[in-house]
Amino acid sequence: MPQHDTRSRVAIIGTGAIAHAHAEALGQLADAVEIVAVADVDPQKAREFAARFGATRFYTDAAELLDTETLDLVHICTPPQSHVPLALLAQRAGVPSLVEKPIALSLEEVDRLVASEEATGVPVLTVFQHRYGAAAQRLRRLADSGALGRPQVATCETLWYRPDEYFDVPWRGRWEVEGGGPTMGHGIHQFDLLLSVLGPWSRVSAFAARQSRPTDTEDVSIAVAEFEGGALATVVNSVVSPRETSRLRFDYEFATVEVEHLYGYTDRDWTFTPAAGHEELADLWNADSDVVSGHRLQIEAVLAALAAGESPGVGIHDSRRTLEFAAAVYASAFRGVPVRAGEIDSDDAFARSMDGGMVPWARVKEATR
Repeated sequence: MPQHDTRSRVAIIGTGAIAHAHAEALGQLADAVEIVAVADVDPQKAREFAARFGATRFYTDAAELLDTETLDLVHICTPPQSHVPLALLAQRAGVPSLVEKPIALSLEEVDRLVASEEATGVPVLTVFQHRYGAAAQRLRRLADSGALGRPQVATCETLWYRPDEYFDVPWRGRWEVEGGGPTMGHGIHQFDLLLSVLGPWSRVSAFAARQSRPTDTEDVSIAVAEFEGGALATVVNSVVSPRETSRLRFDYEFATVEVEHLYGYTDRDWTFTPAAGHEELADLWNADSDVVSGHRLQIEAVLAALAAGESPGVGIHDSRRTLEFAAAVYASAFRGVPVRAGEIDSDDAFARSMDGGMVPWARVKEATR
């Protein structure tokens, strides 16, 4: 008798650059998962993507795909403004979704997903793959155990470079389509990892500017954040920095733990420095993984959790906390005041959009017309 295929069945919606990262990661997990279908509004792109990555069927309509296919997971890899509508479609079809960042363009939008998840019981997950690298998981275990002592100071830097022509793509650099600049689209991966290690934040004070890029959004933001555990952190997000790097540093009472990489790290990118008198902590670090903190690790963890009937990550409430941090950065920068966690309620302009209708350079532009 032929053996029943027990692999997870997934589909990919959107076939742009980031979808290739998902498909390649799924290809590395071919023993456990198969791509059964893809969708793109461009039929030629859908057909070519399906052929390249071994999908049996392709669609030009995401709703038709979700209505037709039997799926364990759908990957949403479209431009940001379509993330929430597609995730809601998936929930109504009973299919968990793994959505590229940012999961939504506003807190108001993400709260629609929260309500829908409560009503349907179908999870919506966000791609924050750096949480799943071996070193990040090791750091969280050590921090949670108390071995490192109290977190005191942290630094989070996403210093990237995007030339003017990068923004020729119509949806880039526009509040209503992308939701924001590097705070939403670039640095969010690093400060999500920061939040996953340090826990709930309590207050943010920030600046944002459009230094040189041809965008409606900021191209630089800088924030100082206070955490419920007492730690203070700086968070820098930039797309105007010629020497590109992604860097996080955590200073605990008994050790400094830091990483410098660009788009993904291995254990070799991390440094562990115990404080004087705590040299024995170095034995607990024991770093030897050469697996890059890419999409494969998170996808593998998500599929395993779904198969076991467990709650997969990164779930909607964690995603909302990270998105609220981004909203607080913008609200603080444009209002010129600190913003506390929970302060941006449903009536706040910064809950409805990340720019809050208060972008200073937009007002200057309007005044000079």
